[in-house]
Amino acid sequence: MIFKGRAWRAHDPRWSFDPVSGKGAAISGGRFNEKGQEALYLALSPITAIAECTQGFVSRMMPLTLCEYDVDMADIIDLTDDDTRQVEGVRETDMACSWLRYNREGKIAPSQKLARGLLKKGYNGAIVPSFVPGIEDDARNLVLWRWGDRPLNNVTVFDPDGRLPKKEGDASKRLNKAADRGPWRFS
Repeated sequence: MIFKGRAWRAHDPRWSFDPVSGKGAAISGGRFNEKGQEALYLALSPITAIAECTQGFVSRMMPLTLCEYDVDMADIIDLTDDDTRQVEGVRETDMACSWLRYNREGKIAPSQKLARGLLKKGYNGAIVPSFVPGIEDDARNLVLWRWGDRPLNNVTVFDPDGRLPKKEGDASKRLNKAADRGPWRFS
């Protein structure tokens, strides 16, 4: 299927200089990517993006930079659809597995094996449920394994005013400069 629409991602502000990167996911691995495999995890609502970063622990929240993306991607599979899962032989239990526990034991998680298989079949990404504890049943994410900047393979961050930092460390410099001007003058 083609996914054309908006998506959101909540970043650690220190890494917001590269908003379409999947390098962080490659370093640590994720539910739908093994270590070494880049993946871009996007949420289909701003609330879901924030929930994914807090993993349900909302009593205290670290600073986040919330970004909106325009997505135009072909070869996306919708794993929230029962019929699609049945045709592809995808079990919900594989998607919902304790992927981090598997990785800590030196094993590849069922959800990561699933992603590897879908990537080999030619899918660029998948629409998946959010597995954040306590989140609404209709919360969805878009996980991409291949993306770029050409038609039907395009993810761009919405930043018309150029507010996002362009290189590592820029965000800290901007915040420090604003703080030096005094309170309430962050322009």
